Amino acid sequence: MQISAQQVKELRERSGAGMMECKKALVANEGDIDVAMEWLRKQGLAKADKKAGRVAAEGRIVAAQDGGKAVLVEVNCETDFVAKDENFLTFSDNVAKVALESGAADVDALKSAAYPGGDSVEDTAKGLIAKIGENIQVRRMARVDVDGVIGSYIHGGRIGVLVALKGGSEELAKGIAMHVAAMNPNFIHPEDVPSEVLEKEKEIALAQMTEKDKAKPAEIQEKMIQGKLRKLCAEQSLTGQAYVMDTGSNVGDVLKKEGAEILAVERLAVGEGIEKAEDDFAAEVMKQAGLA
Repeated sequence: MQISAQQVKELRERSGAGMMECKKALVANEGDIDVAMEWLRKQGLAKADKKAGRVAAEGRIVAAQDGGKAVLVEVNCETDFVAKDENFLTFSDNVAKVALESGAADVDALKSAAYPGGDSVEDTAKGLIAKIGENIQVRRMARVDVDGVIGSYIHGGRIGVLVALKGGSEELAKGIAMHVAAMNPNFIHPEDVPSEVLEKEKEIALAQMTEKDKAKPAEIQEKMIQGKLRKLCAEQSLTGQAYVMDTGSNVGDVLKKEGAEILAVERLAVGEGIEKAEDDFAAEVMKQAGLA
């Protein structure tokens, strides 16, 4: 039968296989792209790994929890479109369950763990790469295992937070998880801010002093600087921040009122630390048109 260039192009985009391999697969399977895709996979997923070099900065944060055990997993893909694909959603949900049930301590152990159906998580991801046509990466995971209360919160699939408390309630833990998602504090308590950070901020505060301030006695200047540092520590620490669920109190006050203390906080956001290439669409069009 006649195989069109469009069919070959579509199969190439989905599989990453070469042009001749795609045409051969289509001819052997009467032009059925889905069957041809499976045919290529049966040849050994020849080009699935080729996509592993592409930047995968989109995706989902998924969570799974059972009592005092909970995990967050970041699963990446290349586009927001695929991040909403049902195959990708099912895969990422299952990976979170595997992470929880396998007891995997890190992402390498998770990739080696058995995925429902028999293959490893990593091999299943390779199969999904071939099927969807985008790089899929299980990038990071975070685990909390405590004798306490755990609250989890996923914001739009892109930010995930786990908060573990000693004392308090699941409602409070979830509320604080929502706060962490929104405010992304750098530290848990004000006293956790490193001395090198404080020294740097002190230098900045001194440099910002007006001539009028510099004319004041040294002890007054020091009090002014210490006040700025205390404010900085509060702003950058979870317990010092105004609680988003009740801005009249800070998180530390709310915890104290509920007789609770923080045992652990984990926060993952999709694509953190990944340098995503920005496509220059105009330049690409000019290149295709032979004008660049």
